[in-house]
Amino acid sequence: MKTKTVKRRASASRRRPGKLWQLRLYVMDETPKSQTALSNLKKICETHLKGRYRITIIDLLKQPHLARGDQILAVPTVVRKLPAPVRTVIGNLSDFDRVLVGLDLRAAD
Repeated sequence: MKTKTVKRRASASRRRPGKLWQLRLYVMDETPKSQTALSNLKKICETHLKGRYRITIIDLLKQPHLARGDQILAVPTVVRKLPAPVRTVIGNLSDFDRVLVGLDLRAAD
């Protein structure tokens, strides 16, 4: 899996005001867990951040040195770089409620 960026944009008439969310998804090759994490992250972003997010996928098999900067200890891991503060969620992101709270898209109940 190559490092790539996925951008989603809404039309100007439908765009909600807000800052761009920058997310990094750290994976290890194209494993089923990595693919599930990417799919789940895209679903969450399209539902809650439509037109206001950028996902950068970092394959640690190809770029292991990038793990140090965000202190990645397990994969898959998503790191919210912006808006501050940095937030991290580990796993395949299938527990949507936990991910929403972890990324600070929804308050904990």
